[in-house]
Amino acid sequence: MTTPLGDRHADPAFATTLAHGLSVLQTFRHGEPALSNRELSDRTGLSKATISRLTYTLVQRGLLRYDSSLRRYRLGTALLSLSYPLLASIKLRQLARPLMARLAEAAGGSASLGMRHGQHMVYVETCRGHDAVAFRPDIGAMLPLLQSAMGRAWLARADAAEADGLLRALRQQDPAAWQCMAAGWEQARRDYAAHGYCVAEGYWHADVHAVAVPMRRPVDGQVFVFNCGVPVRRLRAGDLRRRIAPRLLTLVARVEKLLERQDAA
Repeated sequence: MTTPLGDRHADPAFATTLAHGLSVLQTFRHGEPALSNRELSDRTGLSKATISRLTYTLVQRGLLRYDSSLRRYRLGTALLSLSYPLLASIKLRQLARPLMARLAEAAGGSASLGMRHGQHMVYVETCRGHDAVAFRPDIGAMLPLLQSAMGRAWLARADAAEADGLLRALRQQDPAAWQCMAAGWEQARRDYAAHGYCVAEGYWHADVHAVAVPMRRPVDGQVFVFNCGVPVRRLRAGDLRRRIAPRLLTLVARVEKLLERQDAA
């Protein structure tokens, strides 16, 4: 759920109206593509009058569109044009895509590349090597830090102060979830220290196990993480660590070599 925003902010430089408009856009999520003004008001904590002004403006800018048959709003195509410059600037995507496609095919799963946004990881590239309808990650999909192999790998690779701050915030926000995830996180930290990868077996999707490896060096100031998720029915006992993790480690090492060659050219 989107965090409710008040009408005032402690920082006078903070653009409250802009923040409110962004909170409306961030309210939409997978499985709920159309929302009414009332639903937007309930989820953002903003008044109906404020929501009406914001949705009107966002429609005029192409960031929302109004579905008259449902009397609800959907995200607009202008959002795609806004995200394109970011995706196009991540040259790592094009560089890694052929290697990711081969890994996905060999593993019978999905190989993805992600970066952190707040308390989540966001896919910026993904390749599928299977036809499982229930597990189809796509660009822009978000994963929680603690429950996902990708998030755990980012945390394990991150600067200690930054990781500790995020873990503290997650623990305070949802103590019950932290209790469920704490042991898995400790194991992930040990796995990264010993082997260079982290795993998550069914924490994010019950029928999918995943392994993730972070890049050793930042790219454009960001730490990127590669992962490979495989439906459980396609895995034999020990497959994730014995067969797929080494392939993923090799993929990341090859991508880093390619980046070095590009930098040297």
